[in-house]
Amino acid sequence: MQWFQRATGRVSSRRQVSSPPAAKNPPVPPVNVSDYDYDLPPESIARYPAERRDLSRLLVLDRVSGEVAHRTFRDILELLEPGDLLALNDTRVIPARLIGRAPGGAVVELLLLEPVDGSVWRAIGRPGRRLREGCSIDFGDGVLQATVREVEEDGGRLIELRHEGELLEALDQVGEPPLPPYIGRAAEPLDRERYQTVYAREPGAVAAPTAGLHFTKELLGEVAERGVEIGYVTLHVGVGTFRPVRVERIEDHEMHSEYYEVSEEFARQANTRTGRLVAVGTTVTRTLESSAGEAGQILPGRGRTELFIYPGYRFRAVQAMVTNFHLPRSTLLMMIAAFAGGRERAMAAYQEALERGYRFYSYGDAMMIR
Repeated sequence: MQWFQRATGRVSSRRQVSSPPAAKNPPVPPVNVSDYDYDLPPESIARYPAERRDLSRLLVLDRVSGEVAHRTFRDILELLEPGDLLALNDTRVIPARLIGRAPGGAVVELLLLEPVDGSVWRAIGRPGRRLREGCSIDFGDGVLQATVREVEEDGGRLIELRHEGELLEALDQVGEPPLPPYIGRAAEPLDRERYQTVYAREPGAVAAPTAGLHFTKELLGEVAERGVEIGYVTLHVGVGTFRPVRVERIEDHEMHSEYYEVSEEFARQANTRTGRLVAVGTTVTRTLESSAGEAGQILPGRGRTELFIYPGYRFRAVQAMVTNFHLPRSTLLMMIAAFAGGRERAMAAYQEALERGYRFYSYGDAMMIR
C-alpha cells in the first residue's frame, strides 16, 4: 500500500514491488560531529527563492581533483552527458503546518509528520502544555479537527484527524507549506508553488527535496533533448533530515527513517543506462544507495531506510550528485563530505561558496559534485 494511502485513500497507479535488502553502513573510523561545524552569517541564508528557478548559482566540484568552478544552474545542460540518467525525487510537500484553536481559544500549532494508522498521524506541536491527551483542536472553523490521542516519550503526539471529504483537500484549505524555521518568516502565497518541485506528484513530504527546486519544465525538456534520460524515485522527506546531530561521535547518532519507493521502471532505466547515475539531492542519493545491490544494480522495492552516509561509506550506485548547501553538523553535510572525497574537500568548497556570496539552505544555490 502506498505510504500516503492510509490517510488519503489515494490509489497509486504504480505496480506493487517488493522491498530490497536494507543497505548497511560498513565499519568506518570514528568521526567527530564537531568537524562538520562552520560559521554561517545570517545574511547567507536564503529567505526567498531566486527570481527564476534555473538562474540560481551552481558550484561545481570535481570529486577526483578537488577543482571548483562557478556557474549558473542552467549550465547543468553542459555538465550532463548523453546516456546519463538524471534521478529525481517526485515526492510532493503537503501543507502540513496547521494553526488552530484549542478549547478556551488558545492558539496552537501542529506539524503533521506521517500517517500511522488510518486517520491517526504522528505530529509535533506547540505549546506543549496545551497539547495534552484528549485535547481537541479546530482548524478553519470545522474544516479539520484533531484530537490528541497520545503524548510520546520524545514529545511527539499521536493525533486523530476528522474532516469531510479528502484529507488533502482539507489540508489545502487550512494548512500552510511547512517552511524550515531557519527561513525566518511565515509562509506566503508564493511558497505554495516555489517550495515544491515542478515534477512533484506523490504527496507525503513535510520538507521539499530542495535540489530539485532549481529545475523548470523547460529545462527538463532541454535535458531530455540532450539525450539524458530522466527517471523518478520517491522518498518522503521528514523533518529529521534537517536536524543537527546532537551527539559528538557519529556512531552514537540514531538516524531517522524515511519511506521510499523505487519502481520497476526506474530500476530498468538505471540498470540499462549507458552513462552516469546522477542523483538530484541527498534524498535521491539515500534512496538509490538503500536500494542498490553489491554490484551497484538498482533493485525495485519500497520500505523505510535508516541509512546514514558519512565519510568512509562506499557508494555503490550514485556517480554524480546535485545538491544544495546544508546546515552545520547535519547528516546531509556528512553525506556530501562522503561523496566529495572527504571532509576537508567538502568544507573547503563550502568556505569558497561563503566567500563568493552563495545563498545557503532550502531556497539557496546549488552544488554539483561529479
